[in-house]
Amino acid sequence: MTFKLASAAALSAATLLLSVSAASAQCGKASWYGPGFHGRTTANGERFNQGAMTAAHKSMRFGTKLRVTNKSNGKSVVVRINDRGPYVKGRMLDLSKGAATKIGMIKSGSGAVCIEKI
Repeated sequence: MTFKLASAAALSAATLLLSVSAASAQCGKASWYGPGFHGRTTANGERFNQGAMTAAHKSMRFGTKLRVTNKSNGKSVVVRINDRGPYVKGRMLDLSKGAATKIGMIKSGSGAVCIEKI
């Protein structure tokens, strides 16, 4: 059996690629919102649909797509940023009711998630 060692340049490139991927994922607390806001105008001007796969973030550009993964069960969903929030200290994302349902976060109301831009 023979093994080939990778060159230092190849290892550096692989390390850089892994670092960039890890840097694009953020973990924190998310919550969900829906019934009281359904049909109201969101921060980007569209009507809020609690069943849509959308989310609110404090500063990400409208239209940004994120993969949101529930850390407690591994379920994930792709959402589009269309609103501002959350306005509760310690939370990084507010999911629509539809998105929260997909990742099993309805009963708990909030939970630990990781987000990644896609």
